[in-house]
Amino acid sequence: MAGHSKWANIKHKKGREDAKRGKIFTKLIKEVTVAARMGGGDPSANPRLRSAVAAARSENMPKDTLERAIKRGTGELEGVNYEEIVYEGYGPGGAAVIVESLTDNKNRAIAEIRHIFTKCGGNIGANGCVSWMFDKKGLIVVAKDAVDEEALMETAIEAGAEDVKDEGENFEVITAPEDYNEVKEAIDAASIPTVMSEVTMIPQNMSDLEGKDAEKMVRMMDMLDDCDDVQNVHTNADIPDDLA
Repeated sequence: MAGHSKWANIKHKKGREDAKRGKIFTKLIKEVTVAARMGGGDPSANPRLRSAVAAARSENMPKDTLERAIKRGTGELEGVNYEEIVYEGYGPGGAAVIVESLTDNKNRAIAEIRHIFTKCGGNIGANGCVSWMFDKKGLIVVAKDAVDEEALMETAIEAGAEDVKDEGENFEVITAPEDYNEVKEAIDAASIPTVMSEVTMIPQNMSDLEGKDAEKMVRMMDMLDDCDDVQNVHTNADIPDDLA
């Protein structure tokens, strides 16, 4: 899973850059709105909303902005109706790619996403063509220099985590999706700082890319992440450290 950890770090660093220009707020607001629409506006009774609210707060989203997003989701305020669509396909070198989209215009979304795939040497496939290569899991990344491994493992496992893995500079805490919030709250309560945390798609095996394919893959991930209709991108591509 080292390759996945690498993408997690890239995503975290890029997220900090996006936050500076406010772009990350747009994606967080979309997720809060859709989570509230699907499961109600009470975070304690809606795990997806609880995760979305925690992510928004970690980025210092203003309280009134967060509350408006929830109210738009529950229908208390008028707002845009976002549709969830998942696209699957292959990137450079045949690496598997899953794109999660939240959009108010699915024709625009598919056109832009297809253009990115094609431009970077990939292609969109049928639903299910690559999702079988991934497992949906909670992922909590903790820097090694921020915690004692034994303390982290004890806290995480007692809260319901499936595993704690040593991945280079970080530890990765893996959970079932339904246990993610409880484990994350336990880690926070223990004052253990996290690099990033989310419910994500973890590849069962990595696909090694080098040279031009690796360069194209990094470009493809950047372009997809910059697309307004794209919420999350997952891949099993493993790239050299110098490109990361």
